[in-house]
Amino acid sequence: MESRKIRLVAVGDNVVDRYPDLGVMYPGGNAVNVAVHARRLGADSAYLGALGTDHAGRLVRDALAAEGLDLSLLRVVEGPNATATVRVVAGERKFTGGHEGVSRFRLSPDDLDRLARADIVHTGECSLIEDQLPAVAARARRLSFDFSERPWEYVAAHAPHVAVAVLSSPSRTRREAFALARRVRDLGPSTVAVTMGAAGAVLVAAETLAYAPAEPVGVIDTLGAGDAFIARLLVGVASGEDPHALVAAATSYASRACASYGAFGHQAPLKESP
Repeated sequence: MESRKIRLVAVGDNVVDRYPDLGVMYPGGNAVNVAVHARRLGADSAYLGALGTDHAGRLVRDALAAEGLDLSLLRVVEGPNATATVRVVAGERKFTGGHEGVSRFRLSPDDLDRLARADIVHTGECSLIEDQLPAVAARARRLSFDFSERPWEYVAAHAPHVAVAVLSSPSRTRREAFALARRVRDLGPSTVAVTMGAAGAVLVAAETLAYAPAEPVGVIDTLGAGDAFIARLLVGVASGEDPHALVAAATSYASRACASYGAFGHQAPLKESP
């Protein structure tokens, strides 16, 4: 990767992932996870979102500060932070409940001005800002969006606004994943990645088709692996990396993220100490 720092802003969701079977919780959420991993990969990374004033909100804020993120765009809103309940079955994370808390917010003109100065802006289907996506797309130099496993109607509605689209489709074959990626590319994004879980990932960048298998690791918890993939992908896209090398690097980075609980660490007990 180039030495110049990539400027990334992640916009949207944060949660505290609660693991009741383990009695612990971790900070997370797609936008937060991408911002943290991008920072670890050397980017100048900022997070724009809303935190609650409870124990969970403080955990997220403290973790982001410890990771060295730019928090100048952060809102702290009176009320509970967003949460998700997670159970891990044979290494696979399963979401069994959650609450959005105070996570909904509106972007201000100042926010949009800040996004315009970033090399890349990331958001996704968990961030609840779909109605603001046209305004974000109009200001962002390059907009990334995580579609996860949303249905085609959702993808078709929002993909024309974005430059980088990421989808998750663990049941597809490599051939099917490439077909899906090309179909999404035809909607407007110049770069489309489809992750397939243990089967790896495909990347379509302009006319280049690239694939990489997942790296063999001892899987403990898959939570956040897709977000780690996205962070590595975006840093590489913004740096102009070769698509074949990039999908291999992003898949390897995501695989290694499965070797520990939580999206990026910072474990805390479920209940605040008295």
